[in-house]
Amino acid sequence: MLVLSCSDLSRGFDRDPLFVGLGFELHQGERVGLVGPNGVGKSTLMKILAGQDRPDVGSVRLHGGATVGILDQHAEFPVGRTLYAETRSAFDHLIQLQEELVSVAEKMAVATDAVEQKVLSDRYDRLNERLSHQDAYALDHKVDEVLGGLGFAEGDFHRDINTFSGGQQRRALLAKLLLASPDVMLLDEPSNHLDIATVSWLEGYLMQQNGAMIIVSHDRYFLNRVVNKIFEMHRGKIEPYPGNFQQYIRLREERYALQLKEFEAQKEYIDKQEEYIKRVGYGQLAKQAQSRTRTLEKLERLEKPTRVESPHMNFGPVMRTGDIVFAVEDLSKSYGSLQLFRDVSFGLQRGKRLGLLGPNGCGKTTLLRILLGEEKPTSGYVQRGQLVEVGYLDQHLELLDENKSILQAVWPEPDPDLNEKKMRDMLARFGLTGDILEQKIGACSGGERSRAALARLVMQGVNVLILDEPTNHLDIWACESLERALMAYEGTVIVVSHDRYLLNRVVDMLVVMENGKSEVVYGNYDVYQLLVANRQAAAKEEAARKAKNNPQSPAKAAPVNVGGKPTKRKRKFPYRKVEDLEAEIAGEEARVADLEAMLASGEIYRDASKFNETMKAFDTSKANVARLYEHWEEASELN
Repeated sequence: MLVLSCSDLSRGFDRDPLFVGLGFELHQGERVGLVGPNGVGKSTLMKILAGQDRPDVGSVRLHGGATVGILDQHAEFPVGRTLYAETRSAFDHLIQLQEELVSVAEKMAVATDAVEQKVLSDRYDRLNERLSHQDAYALDHKVDEVLGGLGFAEGDFHRDINTFSGGQQRRALLAKLLLASPDVMLLDEPSNHLDIATVSWLEGYLMQQNGAMIIVSHDRYFLNRVVNKIFEMHRGKIEPYPGNFQQYIRLREERYALQLKEFEAQKEYIDKQEEYIKRVGYGQLAKQAQSRTRTLEKLERLEKPTRVESPHMNFGPVMRTGDIVFAVEDLSKSYGSLQLFRDVSFGLQRGKRLGLLGPNGCGKTTLLRILLGEEKPTSGYVQRGQLVEVGYLDQHLELLDENKSILQAVWPEPDPDLNEKKMRDMLARFGLTGDILEQKIGACSGGERSRAALARLVMQGVNVLILDEPTNHLDIWACESLERALMAYEGTVIVVSHDRYLLNRVVDMLVVMENGKSEVVYGNYDVYQLLVANRQAAAKEEAARKAKNNPQSPAKAAPVNVGGKPTKRKRKFPYRKVEDLEAEIAGEEARVADLEAMLASGEIYRDASKFNETMKAFDTSKANVARLYEHWEEASELN
């Protein structure tokens, strides 16, 4: 079903418009990833679609009464409003219907006139049907689920929302949008400020929604899992591609190669015709020349195809270090009673690329500072190898002097062996050219600062790179270029990142930090996910074995009040028969078992797309089983 369409959209803020003549359609169930280099107008287009901005030319239409919602970047909240109240306000229209339902029921109870009773009864049935259709009898459960999924603890629910950080407030805005569930959801960088566990939850949640979405994101792993269509924005136009991000990359190259071949073939044909016309235009074959001229005039000329070009980053040759770059033994770090991590141990060999993975606040950046010698551990030790020269890219890019131009900040002490032309050529490898080199660092965009900081590491000539969230401000194409540069780098790399796509492509070893503990994984992010899946499957098999040997009802005892009588809890789920739920649980558990068997097969890992699809289905089925058991417990107690 068509829910949104736009035609001939144009928007600009100076002489050069961001885009001209854009048009596309969006149907229910389409989850579109909107990609393009920084500055092409993705966020501007999203605001136009949401009605927050107006195009210079063109129109946007919502079809069939469709609603649209956008993830705001900033918001002002009422004084004293709690996090829970703010997110629950997404259901204000349903709460009003619930209040009206109660009011109608009360009037029915005292009505004596038969006609009035019939009118009230019909109204009650319509309201009840609307509320049931929108699952409005489980609003509090939905709020709890979404806030918990986005990383809020129950203790935060009744805090004043104005006391939260900017990142937490943006998560609250995301929660409110998810709960509102408009027909068209516009998400601009929804995974920003989220750790990997929270992003994984968000991916699963979005994949279960039936509405249409347009998502702007630099998180390629996120796009791979969530979207089923890609819109590429480039040079003021939109080019649609079916499938997820990985399929888009393949189709983009195939389409470019085909278009380039067609353009070159036409150009060769035109050149031959023009050469013939020029050669015989005034001789006996003049009529033929005139005929060919008319043919060329009618010919629809193909434009030379273009594609988004990524910078050609390169860190250059480096001096060789000793075989062991870092030896870490039983490393622990505490601040008073707060323990960040304990007993971290690993050995990093020359040329290896190590990723540090873990939730926000687990101490990853602190561990980097210990490796750099800027902070001391509480216990344990770090031994640095021979001839190790470390370059550090911190999240805030403090490597660069904000008061200097890019050229001066990257080249603070001009080297007589490196003239300005070579310096400019090196900066061009990082996509920094022309007048931008004279711009002060403090006035640069996040992406420009990141690329300048990476270029500064080249100037330092280091043989160990320590990078803390290096892709935070880079667009997709700069990320791809950085990954290629890191894979070609002759030195050693340590990278902290939430970018799972980068962790998959670049690292060959992971240190996973969580709940104060650490684990060394010899492989990339997908290998780690496989280990987690296998452990969960083994734990489930063990639990099933124990349950079989000592069968007990999964139902929990009803809560008891002071008088000793059971107290019924409130319903979180709509009414369903226990037998129906048991049948659905059996079917879903059978599906989980089938998917586990597929994941245990070595064949599936030869096909990345099939592996990702199976993992998606596995995660969804596990979540469904957990939800169904909770529903079953409630039905057993309250039916």
